[in-house]
Amino acid sequence: MNGMSVDVPEMEELLRPVPVARYGDDADGAARGGALHLSSLLPALACAIGHPTPTAVHRDPDEAHRKLGLPEVESAVVVLIDGLGYWNLAMRLGHAPYLRSLMNEPANQRPISTCAPSTTVAAMSTFGTGTCPGLTGMTGYTQRNPETGELAQMIQFRQAIAPRDLQRQPTVFELLRERGVRVTSSGLPKFAASPLTEAALRGTDYISNVAPRDRVLAAADAARTPGLTYLYIRDADKIGHTYGWDSDKWIGTFERIDAQLALLRRSVPKGTLIVITADHGMVSSDPQRRIDIAVTPRLAQGVAMVGGEPRSVMLYAQEGEDPEDIADRWRGFLGDGAQVRTRAQALAEGLFGPVEPRVEPMIGDVLVSAVGSLTLVDSRIQTAQAMQLPSVHGAHTMLEMDIPCLIDLA
Repeated sequence: MNGMSVDVPEMEELLRPVPVARYGDDADGAARGGALHLSSLLPALACAIGHPTPTAVHRDPDEAHRKLGLPEVESAVVVLIDGLGYWNLAMRLGHAPYLRSLMNEPANQRPISTCAPSTTVAAMSTFGTGTCPGLTGMTGYTQRNPETGELAQMIQFRQAIAPRDLQRQPTVFELLRERGVRVTSSGLPKFAASPLTEAALRGTDYISNVAPRDRVLAAADAARTPGLTYLYIRDADKIGHTYGWDSDKWIGTFERIDAQLALLRRSVPKGTLIVITADHGMVSSDPQRRIDIAVTPRLAQGVAMVGGEPRSVMLYAQEGEDPEDIADRWRGFLGDGAQVRTRAQALAEGLFGPVEPRVEPMIGDVLVSAVGSLTLVDSRIQTAQAMQLPSVHGAHTMLEMDIPCLIDLA
């Protein structure tokens, strides 16, 4: 017990892989997923404000609305805190009086699942469209551009297919706007027209403010009109990558985020629904368990290009190389330090949800998901800073995959 009302497992358990989360309304018999998934949040919220909005994955949004337990309201604010996984939150509740008050409610002591890989690019598009990486074509921090064969970086869309050409699913925001519903985003000016916003979160009236307090108050003001408001908070992820999610600097950031959320709660009109979630959790990396593919011949053999990120690597095979042979070499080398799947195995397991044929070549021929505190880097293409991040994410462990879905009614 962590001193509150949430039992936090031992770190060894938090760093073990969890079952594959299932997508869609017919997945409720699965161990994870169904309505309790990041993909269901916007369809459920659209239903809560009286405008059911089916998606390619959630064709019955009322089912998600009901199972998530959202009340019916005229106005809702959804807050996505980058990098604040459920268990990261639970282990630091002593620093967050507002979030602690929410976590005392039994309905909020239930984590939901993010997508695989547990990383911002894949999760933001999963969230924004109410679908899955296999349909959005956003499958990792870096992935192959099948039009050029180059490795594309998907935060800034460097060497990537244009955002609207790559990500063709309508966002829930777009679908609501087509019905005349107010949809508003409150965020930093630099994200207003970013490629990631255009791909994953397009369709809102975007309100830009530099100061966090101003962004919170703008979201609260927007909520005075019936509709849906989206507020993005990035600092937990940014500070976690720079200093570690368990550092004093991260804790200070967490305290400020809690204060921003409490301000939002005080400022929204009575009757406003607030839902707080995240895109992924974070794990602390271990420098002693960092493997550089570039200087490990057994791992580099047969691999033409390395994509993904240090916790979730995608390997693209050289021409004529059998992905099964690559996977076998990696399994033999890493043992229980990682889950190794071929693309065919990952698709059969539903790791990315349903996958469009055009998306398949974007996904690696072999997929490697870290277990424990392992990281896999490639000094041929990554900077020293990128290889030495103190906290990372992307894999399929409980700590990375479990995210909050905290519900508050003002």
